[in-house]
Amino acid sequence: MTTDSPTPDTGAELLPIATPARTRAALRTLIRPDRGLALTGLGILVGATVVGLLVQPLLGRIVDIVADGRPAGDLTLPVVLLVAVAVVQGLTTMLGLTRIARLGETVLARLRERFVERALNLPADRLERAGAGDLTARVTGDVARVAEAVRSALPEMARSVLAILLTLGALALLDVRFLLAALLAVPVQLLTARWYVRRALTLYADQRVANGAQQQQLLETIGGAVTVRGHRLEEQHTERSAGRSRKAVDLTMRSVNLVLGFYGRLHIAEYIGLAAVLIAGFWLVRDGAVSIGTATAAALYFHSLFGPVNAALVLLDDAQSAAAGLARLVGVTDLAEQPEPEAGKPEAGKPTAGKPEVGKPEAGKAAPASVPRQRIASSEAAVTVHAVSHAYGPGRPVLHEVSLTLEPGEHVALVGTSGAGKSTLARIVAGVQQPTAGTVTSPAGGGSAPAGAGEHPVVLVTQEVHVFTGSLAEDLRLARPEATDADLRAALATVHALDWAEALPDGLGTVVGEGGHRLDPARAQQLALARLVLADPALAVLDEATAEAGSAGARVLERSAEAALDGRTALVVAHRLTQAVAADRVVVLEAGRVVESGPHDELRDADGPYAALWRAWSGSRTAAPHP
Repeated sequence: MTTDSPTPDTGAELLPIATPARTRAALRTLIRPDRGLALTGLGILVGATVVGLLVQPLLGRIVDIVADGRPAGDLTLPVVLLVAVAVVQGLTTMLGLTRIARLGETVLARLRERFVERALNLPADRLERAGAGDLTARVTGDVARVAEAVRSALPEMARSVLAILLTLGALALLDVRFLLAALLAVPVQLLTARWYVRRALTLYADQRVANGAQQQQLLETIGGAVTVRGHRLEEQHTERSAGRSRKAVDLTMRSVNLVLGFYGRLHIAEYIGLAAVLIAGFWLVRDGAVSIGTATAAALYFHSLFGPVNAALVLLDDAQSAAAGLARLVGVTDLAEQPEPEAGKPEAGKPTAGKPEVGKPEAGKAAPASVPRQRIASSEAAVTVHAVSHAYGPGRPVLHEVSLTLEPGEHVALVGTSGAGKSTLARIVAGVQQPTAGTVTSPAGGGSAPAGAGEHPVVLVTQEVHVFTGSLAEDLRLARPEATDADLRAALATVHALDWAEALPDGLGTVVGEGGHRLDPARAQQLALARLVLADPALAVLDEATAEAGSAGARVLERSAEAALDGRTALVVAHRLTQAVAADRVVVLEAGRVVESGPHDELRDADGPYAALWRAWSGSRTAAPHP
């Protein structure tokens, strides 16, 4: 279970935060595969702590020998034993802490992998509503907090808790009255811990949210610096950044004051406990109940508790901070998990019956003669979209019961005015976004399965592509890691990009991306299309993939896209209607509904919405021809 994050004054709908119960359950799940390592590490630490508890009785024995005036030779055995205890305790503690640290690093790596995997599967619209700053703060700051706790707090906490429990047991073995005296410090310590925890969890959660809002503002200000300067908004953005920074600093100072108050209360508890043990030792020695050495051992035992007790309580600071960060990470992983199908709703991937799909030929009628690209021999549709609806929030519907069928090998162009729902439908077909209602299915291995679930997945290429930092060959191999250089060159040649790729300073070895050789938008898009060729999906979805190119590069990219799609089923969100002309079928969306479907020539002559779009587009091309 997760709860919605507090929303700062950014207007963003932040990603959720897991409840404490859900966070603990997720932590148990992460640790479960390494239970053996955890038990072994704790067992070794228990042994190391038990050995270390022999120090105080040995020192008490030395005190008794001196107090009784015995020969100096009697000191040899306890001194030798002290040295042996130090060596054995040091070695076993090192071994135990190493195993606990290994456990922590393993769990942390598993958490990171799960977070990245789930974050990549988050719906695009959910990320857009949250803003980049929230996710960035979680993947950087929160992961760093959890990592720091795992590497330092977890081993120390385990050792401290064991030392406290076993030392209290040792006090009871000396004399139960020593234990009772020592326990006088516990109420103060518990009240201190309660006082701290009740304030710390909320404070640290607010601090992380404030840091996320601060990062979001900085990202927007720096990323849009040209626009900010162009509209003379420097002062407003500076003030917003300063305001969110002040809020983050204020919360940080509140946390510092909280920690200082925490330490002060702990010192009071120490003085109360030590005074009580010393007074108990005085009375017990005076009454002859214990020796001076035993009283000395009891005082040393309690004094040795200062370190582990304070460490355990002080580590609550790291634990609370890490818990807040872990809850934010678990919130993201839970959000990305697929929900169970609701009762009464068709399950994704199951064939459904209902009204006929728009654009599918009626029974008994032949398919339009202008569909020449039936390259895949199959009697089943490649993709079936049934009654798909989607909304980005209450009262914000984008698609309304859209039904559509893509036949194997068919190229379908989606056209419509801005805001018609083209990109939303494309993302849903690609499996990047889940519909609010309806199903998208694709036959795989003779049955029905969710689109993209077969051996050959769906590949989506959007208008905004990313060039990853590294060599050009490494960037291409993201689509197929085992691809040879010959495979890479063949893919580049397919999309007409081999000439410029080989002309780069180091050819396929040229470093591209951030800090490397800069690729213009058209070449970056060709690189994305080459990755599509390497991935070799049965279904490709292009969402205005040629829109970034200017007029000069538009035709080149269209040729590249046509070559990349050759032989596979394709859904193309057409930025230019030349793509619609080349498609087997054109589907026209208007206000989230399919209003027309058919071949280009048929729709152009039908004097409907597509004909109006064609006249407007072809007229603009006549008025402003390509240079």
